[in-house]
Amino acid sequence: MLNSVILIGRLTHDPELKYTPSGVAVCNFTLAVDRGLNKQKKEEAESKGYPTADFINIVVFNKQAENCASYLKKGSLAAVQGSIQTRNYNTKNGSKRYVTEIVANRVQFLEWNNNNQNTTDNYDPDDYAENSEDENVPF
Repeated sequence: MLNSVILIGRLTHDPELKYTPSGVAVCNFTLAVDRGLNKQKKEEAESKGYPTADFINIVVFNKQAENCASYLKKGSLAAVQGSIQTRNYNTKNGSKRYVTEIVANRVQFLEWNNNNQNTTDNYDPDDYAENSEDENVPF
């Protein structure tokens, strides 16, 4: 069986980085994923108070978790590839809680934060012009 998910959305809050007792980095964030409604259906849903996006919990481990915590922030656009995982736990009062989340094995930063001065707002096609010195390309 196959359990694979690819999502693109914006972070709803800054990522939270923690470490397990054994030192493994774990980063959690929520991705708001637009439902892809056309303009009319989106306006209709909004007027009725219906959601137009889904809010998906993401968990990332190891070095990629540290990178997410360093370079992503609330509002960042990101693509996540991973698998759906469900787990459960008991609360302090003894009730059982169920959690469904995406365990990411790849997170692609689709725009950079302001510290890196490389956002999609600053995109200039001339920055990606072809190199006129083709003889220097090794292939």
